[in-house]
Amino acid sequence: MEKRVLYLECESGISGDMTVAALLDLGADQEKLQKALKSLLVGGFRTVISRVKKSGLDMCDFDVVLDQAHENHDHDMEYLHGHSHDHEHHGHDHEEHDHGHEGHDHGHEGHHHGHGPEGHGHSHDHVHEHRGLPEILHIIAHADLTERAKETAARIFRILAAAEAKAHGVPEDQVHFHEVGAVDSIVDIVAAAVCLDDLDITDVVITKLNEGQGTIRCQHGILPVPVPAVMNIVQAHGLPLHITGIQGELVTPTGAAIAAAVRTGAKLPDVFTIKKTGMGAGKRNYEGPGMLRAMLIEEGGEDRDRIWKLETNIDDCTGESLGYTMERLMEAGARDVHYLPVYMKKNRPAYQLNVLCTEEDVERMEQIVFEETTTIGIRRVPMDRTILRRESLTVQTPLGEAKVKVCRYGGTERYFPEYDSVVSLCRAGKKHYQEVYQMVRKACGE
Repeated sequence: MEKRVLYLECESGISGDMTVAALLDLGADQEKLQKALKSLLVGGFRTVISRVKKSGLDMCDFDVVLDQAHENHDHDMEYLHGHSHDHEHHGHDHEEHDHGHEGHDHGHEGHHHGHGPEGHGHSHDHVHEHRGLPEILHIIAHADLTERAKETAARIFRILAAAEAKAHGVPEDQVHFHEVGAVDSIVDIVAAAVCLDDLDITDVVITKLNEGQGTIRCQHGILPVPVPAVMNIVQAHGLPLHITGIQGELVTPTGAAIAAAVRTGAKLPDVFTIKKTGMGAGKRNYEGPGMLRAMLIEEGGEDRDRIWKLETNIDDCTGESLGYTMERLMEAGARDVHYLPVYMKKNRPAYQLNVLCTEEDVERMEQIVFEETTTIGIRRVPMDRTILRRESLTVQTPLGEAKVKVCRYGGTERYFPEYDSVVSLCRAGKKHYQEVYQMVRKACGE
């Protein structure tokens, strides 16, 4: 399966609605998303997808608008600045989708609005829903989603459950999410899972999460930023965190849980191409643009890197020793090992040993050469090289599975059956090498 690599640039933090907006801007199908959201066994909300301006930049905004009974809006700015702070939204081309459902009993309970994963509100006398993890997983399981989207959404909620349980000192099965179980959070998380699935994302790179500082008021009182749920998620999943000088919360628990659930890597390739970019707007107005930028990247094409060449001339070592030395070097991770016949001083026939390896393997390779040969010195040279990006695939042939190396250059693909796979099929099927080799190439579509 071809890799679809997503890079989430969290310079302004990450939240659920920012993630959904960025993925929609990247090309996720709005109709598929709306169909999935309509199938949720929750009501009292509608979604608005629009274009807005943040710091003069055009980007997508995803907004979950709740009715009065479910209202869970983000009022964090009022606590930070002591007054109502208008969103910097100048939208147009709004698309509204009503997802109200009749006849569903969601067990409303009245309470004051508290610290939620997408915001930290002040006291309301509105009615909110208390749901435990089993109820939320039931909603996900019975929604019209693909299995991959269901697994992603469920994984995000399980991460949140563990973080909230640790914060409150209770078992996970006893956590009742009046915050996480709020309708807008369910919608944000399910929407993110649906969009990731629709874009067919296989890998997600997140290098760091930028977070603010200071304090924030919630139902439980005044808490430091990052809030406990975010801290628990970051700690449990090894997310790289960078504290900025911005006063306020940039990373919400929902955003942190999404990052923890989907992140597969923390390092960008040295060289890559950007196929498409999406920008999702945040609702809060802090210093900076307040957005999440998502990029579809590809490692294909030419790449440049650096490799090290080790070489030494040997004129007093047996062929058996040199053969064993090559075996040890390859087993230890050498990229290539070869010998060249040379003539040394006093017309002695000898061999020049050449080893190609990465910089981190230089010391280990030199150790093996000194241990297994009679040399008393090794030359080392760093070398820049241009390589084709490659990946390994498994194809099905009439004789069984075979591994193939795929290299891409100039919009074309080149397929190279792996030697060991071809030999294995030759022996299993009692076939000649060339016959099996062509069979594997045919399975690649060539």
